[in-house]
Amino acid sequence: MTGGLIAELERLRAGVRGRVLLPGDAGWDDARRAWQLLVDQQPAAVVEAATVDDVIAAVRAARSAGLRVAPQATGHGAGALPDLAEAILLRTGALTEVRIDTETAVARVGAGARWSQVVEAADREGYAVVAGFAPSVGAVGFSLGGGLGWFARSHGLAAEHIVAVEGVDAYGRVVRADAARNPDLLWAARGGALPLIVTAIEVRLHRVGALHAGSLMWPIEQAADVAHAWRAWIATVPDTVTSLARVLRFPPLEVFPEPVRGRAFVVVEAAVQAEGADGILAPLRALRPEMDTVRPLRAADLGAVHGDPVDPSPAYGEAVVLAEITAPAVDAFVDAAMAPATSALLSIELRHLGGRLAQPREDEGAVTSIAGQGLVMAVGIVPVPEALAAVRQGAEALVEALRPYSSSQAVKNFAERPASAEALYGASLPRLREIAAQWDPEGVIVGAHALV
Repeated sequence: MTGGLIAELERLRAGVRGRVLLPGDAGWDDARRAWQLLVDQQPAAVVEAATVDDVIAAVRAARSAGLRVAPQATGHGAGALPDLAEAILLRTGALTEVRIDTETAVARVGAGARWSQVVEAADREGYAVVAGFAPSVGAVGFSLGGGLGWFARSHGLAAEHIVAVEGVDAYGRVVRADAARNPDLLWAARGGALPLIVTAIEVRLHRVGALHAGSLMWPIEQAADVAHAWRAWIATVPDTVTSLARVLRFPPLEVFPEPVRGRAFVVVEAAVQAEGADGILAPLRALRPEMDTVRPLRAADLGAVHGDPVDPSPAYGEAVVLAEITAPAVDAFVDAAMAPATSALLSIELRHLGGRLAQPREDEGAVTSIAGQGLVMAVGIVPVPEALAAVRQGAEALVEALRPYSSSQAVKNFAERPASAEALYGASLPRLREIAAQWDPEGVIVGAHALV
C-alpha cells in the first residue's frame, strides 16, 4: 500500500463517525470477516459506516485513491465477490433502522437490518413481510438478490415487494429510486444488479391469516416413500402452501438434541396459510412421522422452522433449479442424497416453487420469477480444512446427478460463487448492463456476480 493511499485512508478515518480499519489494525480480521467463514476477504481497507454520510465519504475517498467500493452488511454471499485487493469493503451493518408505516403498509428497512428485526416490527403492527427462511440474513441484501422465503408461492420473490430504494451512487450522490424517480434503478433493484450502494429500502407489508408451519420427520430409511408422497401432495396444494423435502444428517455432537443427535432423517417442512391446515397435511401425516412440529405460528416465528445457523459458519454449498419435480427427478434426488458420495453433507433439500414464482413480470423488475418447479440446495459444514474436499465432492456429485432435470436459470441468493450473468438475469441482462453503464461507467461499485 503506497504512502498516498495510506494518507487518503487516514483522512477518511478522521472524517467519519464509523471505523476505518487497515491491514494490521486491531479488529481487522473481525471487520473483514464474511458470514461464510471459508471466504477469505482481503480488501485494501474496511469502512464500518455509522451513517449515510460515512457511505458518501467512503465513496469519495475511494475515487480519490483509485479504489473501488464493495458494500456489505452481514457478509452473506461474499463468495460471489471478485478479488477485493483494490477495493474498500464498506460494511453497512450499523444502518439498522426499521420503521413501520401502518397508513401505507410499508416498512422502511436500513441496509444493516436483519430479518429478525423486520418481521418482529411488522408483527407488532399486525403485518407480515415477504422474508427469508433465516432470521439472521440481512433483509436488504436478501431482497435485492431476489429473495425466496416461506411466502414464495403466494407472494413471489421478496424483490417484487420493494417499492423504493435509497442509496449512494458511484459519485457519492444520494439517490432515491421509486415509481416516480429513477424508475430504472427500482426495476434493477428488483432482483437484478444495482449500481448503487443501498442504505435503505422500502417494502410492502401484507396481512396474513391463519398460519401453520413446522416439520414432519421420518427415519432416513423412508426417504423414497416420503419424497414421492410429498411429490404427489404438492400437486394438490394451493399456492398458499410452500414446502420442501429434505434429507438431514445430524452429527453426533452435544449441540444437537438427543432425539436427533447422530441420526439421519427425511423431512418435510411446510408453511400453510389457510384454514383447515390439518386437512391439507393429512396425506403426509398418514405416513406416521416420528416427529411432527407443525403448529399455529405467527409470521414472525417462521424463522425458526428451517433451523439455519444464527452465527457465521464454515460451510460449502451448491444449488440447482429443477425444471419439473417429476418422479424420475425425485428418484434422482433421493438416490443422490442417499449415496455414499453425499454422506458428508448436512442438508440436501428440494424446495417447491411454482405459484406466483412461475409468473414473469419483466416490466416490474429484472427478476420476478424462477423458470423451474423446484430448487435443490446441498450444504455441508467444514469444521477443519481437511473436510472441505469431501463436502465439495458431495455437493458437486448431487448437482451432477440432477443435471438432466435442471433448468438453465440460477437463483442469485443461492449462487455462492460467481455465476454467469445470463443464467441469473436472462432477458433482463442487456437492460441491466445499460443501467450499470449509465450510473457507474467506471465500475466503482463492486457487486457479486459481474455483469460482463
